[in-house]
Amino acid sequence: MFPIHDNIPSQRFPLVNTTIIIVCGLVFLIQLTQLQSDALVLSFGMIPARIGNPSEPIEVIHQIPVQTPYGIQLRTERQQLGPSAVPPWMTLITCIFLHGGWMHILGNMWFLYIFGDNVEDRLGHLGYLIFYLACGVGASAAHMAISPQSTVPTIGASGAIAGVMGAYFILYPRAMVLAVIPIVFILQTVVVPAPLFLAVWFLMQFFQGTMSITSAASAGVAWWAHIGGFAIGCGIAYLLQSNKLTNPPVQERRPGTERIGQFRSFP
Repeated sequence: MFPIHDNIPSQRFPLVNTTIIIVCGLVFLIQLTQLQSDALVLSFGMIPARIGNPSEPIEVIHQIPVQTPYGIQLRTERQQLGPSAVPPWMTLITCIFLHGGWMHILGNMWFLYIFGDNVEDRLGHLGYLIFYLACGVGASAAHMAISPQSTVPTIGASGAIAGVMGAYFILYPRAMVLAVIPIVFILQTVVVPAPLFLAVWFLMQFFQGTMSITSAASAGVAWWAHIGGFAIGCGIAYLLQSNKLTNPPVQERRPGTERIGQFRSFP
């Protein structure tokens, strides 16, 4: 399922959420203009082995496509990993502003656009910024805990955004989401409760994460960063809401007040 929009209007301009989207977009443009984009990823990406063993030399293995008489084949190259551009522990943060391609950043930023503004409403601008960065660090740490010796750079805002989705799951239990579901060659739009949408998303991450432990085919995505980020977001939001440290909830749009393209909430 891919979300189109929800039925929770923003109470105030999402300054921090919009700024994060702009910053990630600018960083991605810098990546596109860098002739040595891989060097940028190796310098600012989170590499678990480098954080766990900052003083030891680390070797990175690259699979490079090479044209041969038998077609394109992958050639393995070993490269000595240089130091990160920032202290290794800081890559837990810097990695969440890097992305690996157009689909990676567009998908991440769209999910953040859909869910982030409403979470910022509840946490306030400064609280949301601290929350977002904490979820990003926690998600990176969760991935590192599962793959402590990995030399593969981890990049992307997915873990931090998973934390935002976890907070939305707790803070807006009555929200609805308009989503697109691909059925064979047909795109079907459906309105589903946001908690159901997010729960299905989380279960998919958990299934893929457990598969990635034993299957190399599933190991190209930091599934446990998604799982860890979502769990952290749920936990922080629950604690803040239980202790009445969040702003009043934003009211969902009521039946009979929708504009064209909006949809009904729970009665």
